[in-house]
Amino acid sequence: MRVVICEFMSLDGVVQAPGGPDEDTEGGFTHGGWTHPFFDPEVVGGAWDAALEKADALLYGRRTWQAMAGAWPGRAGDPFADRMNSIRKYVVSSTLTDAELTWANTTLVPGAEAVAEIRRLRETEGGDLLVMGSPTLARTLLQEGLADELVLIVMPVLLGGGKTIFPGDGAKHTLELVSTTTSGTGANVCVYRVAEQG
Repeated sequence: MRVVICEFMSLDGVVQAPGGPDEDTEGGFTHGGWTHPFFDPEVVGGAWDAALEKADALLYGRRTWQAMAGAWPGRAGDPFADRMNSIRKYVVSSTLTDAELTWANTTLVPGAEAVAEIRRLRETEGGDLLVMGSPTLARTLLQEGLADELVLIVMPVLLGGGKTIFPGDGAKHTLELVSTTTSGTGANVCVYRVAEQG
């Protein structure tokens, strides 16, 4: 399986709380929902549809999984929602229990075993293992060399601080640009593949 990280991102690299004001206020973040003015169904929505279509499973951190598990089950009947609800899901957490996994087809990956388990999943046959949001998890995957592709939906806005997916470990990570598509709202969908290290 390929690990694909798909993120809404500001020009200054912030991925925190793209969907709504109360999504993630950690660190005093007050710009929740910042993506809405730049969303368009064709290019931005199309990028999510394409990423989900190629996915065999979703991979989340705890906070993002809880937000999604609270939202998607109630939206049944829409093709995107039906796919979100039926697809296999993995959640990395040190605090959730199996009894709390109320969203269909979710498997718990204990935090201490996450890197080894994701490494194992990458070696199995299948389509993409898609990470949506989950900045802490995405940063760990990049740092550990476990990400194969990034789909960054870059919005024309500066947020001045917030959570990012980029490691701050001083290591160099080379990427190859696969494609860029620009929406009428000024958002750029940039697809990068992680370059072979050599």
